Amino acid sequence: MMMAGGVFIASISQIMLKKSALINADAMGFKAQYINKLVIGGYALLFIAMLIPLYVYQFIELKYGAVVESLGYIFVMILSSFILGEKITKKKLAGNILIIIGIALFSSNWL
Repeated sequence: MMMAGGVFIASISQIMLKKSALINADAMGFKAQYINKLVIGGYALLFIAMLIPLYVYQFIELKYGAVVESLGYIFVMILSSFILGEKITKKKLAGNILIIIGIALFSSNWL
């Protein structure tokens, strides 16, 4: 569960960095463009999200962590839809459904 929280934190940081990138760069100076609350917060969250798996991998097998990490694609799709207003296309939806199927197959006893 802690691993999934780390993936969610990383997804939030990606949304923050993209939101910062969408701000009109011409209206801002170089320094303001790269040193603002969204960028600093995004990289701080990304750093925290990087530390969580380092701790969690002490207690779980690596193969399980990789499966949980794939949830990031789903989190980013959902967050970008709500926060950035991006459309969920058929290709994005199909790709995320395949990820969910892969997670379900891996989690089952079929393997």
